Amino acid sequence: MAPTFFFYLFSIVLVLCAAMVVSSRNPVHSVLFLIGAFFNAAGLFLIAGAEFLAFILVIVYVGAVAVLFLFVVMMLDVDFEQLRSGLQRYLPVGIAVGVLLLAELVSVLVGWHVHPAATAVRFAPAPAGVSNTVALGELIYTKYVLLFQAAGLVLLVAMIGAIVLTLRDRRSSRHQRIAVQNARVPKETVELRTMALGAGVPVADILRPKVTEPDGIDDDPLEAAHHGGHHPADAHHAPEGR
Repeated sequence: MAPTFFFYLFSIVLVLCAAMVVSSRNPVHSVLFLIGAFFNAAGLFLIAGAEFLAFILVIVYVGAVAVLFLFVVMMLDVDFEQLRSGLQRYLPVGIAVGVLLLAELVSVLVGWHVHPAATAVRFAPAPAGVSNTVALGELIYTKYVLLFQAAGLVLLVAMIGAIVLTLRDRRSSRHQRIAVQNARVPKETVELRTMALGAGVPVADILRPKVTEPDGIDDDPLEAAHHGGHHPADAHHAPEGR
């Protein structure tokens, strides 16, 4: 009874979060609803017995991908009003693509047939005596290792392409000049001076309240230096701080 209740609970919240991702006007809210959708999908994986996939979904997608989306949306100066200005022009194309995707989903649901033995192995997808993590590792890194590496290369190319397309050379950008750095000599960057004792502390134009010891001796050397370098015992003649 409990797995069924949590299945419907996670499923309903997941569908609502997914709907809010595409319907929210604020992109930051969309990313936050996307994170909520990931968490509920992880709960569904736990119910199905795929705990490894649930942890990967939370650690990788929520901890890295969704947070990266959030930082990109918050930091990029994107004019969303300008993006929405062409909505009416591309609305027929969007509706056509949406209808096509809906027809594909309906065809899949209509032609879906559950095997009679599927209910028996639904909560035990891994072979007997092998955990889900071990079984998944054998599939990814043994049987489908070439496809896994190819997918990694595709993601690497996509990341490099995104960096190249979004890189903008601005006049205010500061570039590193290695030749100029290597040509420097110590006298151009470092200046050695012999300072007197206590002369290296600049005196600010702010007078602090005078703090005196019970015997009437002020042991604040900076306050004494500010008033002409007199002995701390003469610091009671200084004006009150402001």
